[in-house]
Amino acid sequence: MAYVRKDAATLTRAEQRRFVKALLEVKRRGEYDEFVRTHVEYFSSDGEPGLRAAHMGPSFLPWHRRFLLELERALRRVDSSVTVPYWDWTRDRTTTSAPWTDRLLGGDGRRSDHQVMTGPFAYRHGNWTIKVNVTDREFLTREFGRPRRPVDLPTKSELAWALKDPVYDAAPWDSTVTRGFRNKLEGWDTGRGDTAWRNHNRVHGWVGGDMLGGASVNDPVFWLHHAFIDLQWYRWQRRHRGARYLPAAPPRQGDRQHGRIVARRQRLPPWDVTPEELEDVGRIYRYG
Repeated sequence: MAYVRKDAATLTRAEQRRFVKALLEVKRRGEYDEFVRTHVEYFSSDGEPGLRAAHMGPSFLPWHRRFLLELERALRRVDSSVTVPYWDWTRDRTTTSAPWTDRLLGGDGRRSDHQVMTGPFAYRHGNWTIKVNVTDREFLTREFGRPRRPVDLPTKSELAWALKDPVYDAAPWDSTVTRGFRNKLEGWDTGRGDTAWRNHNRVHGWVGGDMLGGASVNDPVFWLHHAFIDLQWYRWQRRHRGARYLPAAPPRQGDRQHGRIVARRQRLPPWDVTPEELEDVGRIYRYG
């Protein structure tokens, strides 16, 4: 029977406690840092050679869907009642609303060094030391809204703009494409600075700190954010019945995207699974 992923704002205190406890145990076992390493390894951009599986390509959504499932399986090995909740950032938009409570993820970082001082993932508790990062800093950081150069969370209308597009993705299958649901949701744009951030990307920018860059998995909100992104793919599929993952076939030799993106029936590394196999996960989980 399919399990349910719930809105973080609706979790009971017991559900919050069990989720946090399972996450801390996965971290204690050393498994969590492997998730960080995996995301860092597959965080490649248009400007880099080779395959882009996790970002700036069509497989952004199935890659993170499988990534979420892997984390969820690790959590459920600790406590079979636990699922990954989602953060609806179109509704819970303040710095004190869910999930930024002391019982769940804690709050913003302090002004001096952006270190998170509240909640179960604060460094002072000794349970959440950052071990895989681009720097040698060991504590979790956040900078909500980036006060020096303010950035806002995406709105319901901005999300609706992405959901309205009936095409999954389109050539040139990268961060520059202006058509297609995938990039409108992932959020790369042709502008400069903050104007280049939409939806998914803007949320990473709003949280700031560890959520910026390939090691963003170090902040547990990564999973709640991506569960909400996964929910949007789920909603898009139901809104545009019959619409499929694209491209259906890999680009041919001579195309600059040849060997750089994952087509519908191609293997999605690092797993032995295809985007097609991840289009329907209704037998595994559903959203509450």
